[in-house]
Amino acid sequence: MSYLKSLPAETTLLQVFQANPGPARHLLAFHEELLRGDSPFTPGERELIAAYVSGVNDCGYCHGIHTVTAEAFGVEAGLLGAALDDLDSAPIDERLKPVLAYVGKLTRTPSRMTAADAEAVFAAGWDERALHDAVLVCALFNFMNRMVDGLGIQADDAYKKLSGERLKHSGYGGLAQLLPEA
Repeated sequence: MSYLKSLPAETTLLQVFQANPGPARHLLAFHEELLRGDSPFTPGERELIAAYVSGVNDCGYCHGIHTVTAEAFGVEAGLLGAALDDLDSAPIDERLKPVLAYVGKLTRTPSRMTAADAEAVFAAGWDERALHDAVLVCALFNFMNRMVDGLGIQADDAYKKLSGERLKHSGYGGLAQLLPEA
């Protein structure tokens, strides 16, 4: 239930963005660049990272929507749940496991990050740009998880599916098109 009394109790993040279009435009532009722009990671892999971070944070809203989005981009159904249960034994591409381990540690214990954590990502074949992008996706979704949970935003499975499919087909730029003019 939303804590924003001026919006309906069952407010979605899109409705919050529509009520606050100025900051939302900038935030959605950053999402579009980071999650759909040029990167060593595919859009599906970036959505996987976003959903994983949101799962580590137990943010049901973001985890649900970005799991649907990742699956719409071809991530196997059930993969995120398996990764959250036990990353080491999850049927995830071996190159992605150190990336998910990195963002999981960065989410849980950011002050404990070490060069060895980054080296594990590099040893899996990723370059500095990949580490940079993974860290930014992680940071963005830690921010978004706090925003969503701090505002009391929740969604049912039907809305998560609708929103995840919309993100796959329209991207974050498509969401910006749904905002009122300034």
